[in-house]
Amino acid sequence: MIENSEELKADTQSKAEKLADSIVPYSFIATALTYLITGNATKALSVLMVDFSCAIKLTTPLSIISAMREASDNRMMVKGGKFLENYANADTIVFDKTGTLTNATPKVVDVIPMSRRYKRDDILRMAACIEEHFAHSIATAIVKQAESECLKHEEDHSEVEYIVAHGIVTEYNGKRAVIGSRHFLFDDEKVKVTKAQEKKIAKKAEKHSVVYLAIDGKMEGIICIDDPVREEAKYVIEELKDLGIENVMMLTGDSESGAKSCAHALGITEYKSQVLPEDKSRIIEDLKTEGKTVIMVGDGINDSPALAAADVSVSMKNSSDIAREVADISLLSDDLHDLVTLRKLSVGMLNKINTNYTNIVAVNGSLLVLGVFGVISPSTSSMIHNFSTMLFSVMSTKSVLKDEDFNKNLEVEAIEVADTS
Repeated sequence: MIENSEELKADTQSKAEKLADSIVPYSFIATALTYLITGNATKALSVLMVDFSCAIKLTTPLSIISAMREASDNRMMVKGGKFLENYANADTIVFDKTGTLTNATPKVVDVIPMSRRYKRDDILRMAACIEEHFAHSIATAIVKQAESECLKHEEDHSEVEYIVAHGIVTEYNGKRAVIGSRHFLFDDEKVKVTKAQEKKIAKKAEKHSVVYLAIDGKMEGIICIDDPVREEAKYVIEELKDLGIENVMMLTGDSESGAKSCAHALGITEYKSQVLPEDKSRIIEDLKTEGKTVIMVGDGINDSPALAAADVSVSMKNSSDIAREVADISLLSDDLHDLVTLRKLSVGMLNKINTNYTNIVAVNGSLLVLGVFGVISPSTSSMIHNFSTMLFSVMSTKSVLKDEDFNKNLEVEAIEVADTS
């Protein structure tokens, strides 16, 4: 991170440094012109003692470093200043579903055999036998359900192959067994399904995520999974909209029924289901092409391409290793409210930088005018200039979030006083 720090500077910081450097020649020109016009060396020195670049070069990086430190204090790891800036300027946020908008603690709510060859318990036992080799939350839910029903199983399958965002392939009792998404079984594996089975699936799986199991190319059973949304998710989305996020989208590899149910519960109008990792990345790129600044929030291996493609990406606490590696910002607590806190912090950081610019121009501009007219001496001009630079630097390290909380408390007190009156 230290070696790459130059590349991770916020655009605001780079612009501030360039602006500060560009001002230096004008300071010498202004000094020379003052001497040529007035013929007074004291007035010329008063102008020379004032330099905009010092305060600009000091306060901007201090504001950014302070914001990154404050993010760390709130259990958020930011890998570079430019990511805070992008987060503040973003107008679109894209969420993964499982583990991000949901609790990642799914439960089996129904197991439905699709033929007479296997009973309900057989379907659950086989699914658990295959899924137990993977740490995915849905796989864990299936294994736990089998254990709770005392459905013990033997190793009746050969080596298993996990296909990212699709499912698992293995050989079960000498027959090819596949378990996973609808897209994986019906489109990739060409598993046959009858109209009666389709009708049964549509009826039973209307509001749940579905895991499909096929043996030897034939549909044998489905497992309905319920993964409730996080309690805070809806309120977090509403707060992000209030803070300037205009577009909220959900992308998931889950079934249409599961995605629709989740989106409806959270008030998300734009979502896409059964999306592959490469499709997620393409959708992010399309949004950027439309001129949107995109935040991507995810936690899984499947989300990594989209996390890499976004203007700024955020990984959740229990994310996969590769998602944390790719993400620009990592949440170290399992609370979606951190996304709101991060937005307030990043916007506050930019506001602080802009306020500093205004104050620096006002103070140093005043010193220039007073020096030209001989109101203050060079030593006074130098002292005020350096003191103000130190003061602005100290102010740049103040907490953004605490100041905001203080202002909120003042507003609440004012409202209460008004109501009392």
